[in-house]
Amino acid sequence: MECSPFYHNVRPEGTLLPQEEAAFALLEALGMDYDRVSSEPADTMEKCAAVSEVLGMPICKNLFLCNRQKNQFYLLLMGPDKPFHTKDLSHQIGSSRLSFAPEEALWELLHCTPGSATVLGLMNDAEHRVRLLMEREVYEAEYLSCHPCICTSSLKLRTADVLGKLLPYTGHEVTVVDL
Repeated sequence: MECSPFYHNVRPEGTLLPQEEAAFALLEALGMDYDRVSSEPADTMEKCAAVSEVLGMPICKNLFLCNRQKNQFYLLLMGPDKPFHTKDLSHQIGSSRLSFAPEEALWELLHCTPGSATVLGLMNDAEHRVRLLMEREVYEAEYLSCHPCICTSSLKLRTADVLGKLLPYTGHEVTVVDL
């Protein structure tokens, strides 16, 4: 997969989708530095491998999950090579029968398309219906990676900025989990 060069604090050129425009506007408003790579849609972990090389770090898995009743939603940020076992996570967060949430809920709550789930989408969750979960290694890393609500760009953000600027802005708290 072809990737653009590495850009520092530079948005993609041209007209952006509304959710992507909002993500970059928020990063700028909060004074959050970012490194960016553009590519064809990096909507699978296999496709993200090429992006990881340019960014100089692995791309996080961002999983949008829900309980069986589809009334509790979770955004899980985890390392790309970690296995995901719903039973282990369910036990840690006190939720039964986790599964992938419907695409409609991903759009309704985070304004993201499949393959683009991101911590930046929490800016759209004004009612705080999504609980943020971060795998311990991602939480403790200096940087984390994500999409700006669309999977044709990938970002490298300081984890401290996500925790200290983005989450206070959105009003979300993080639950650290061990996978």
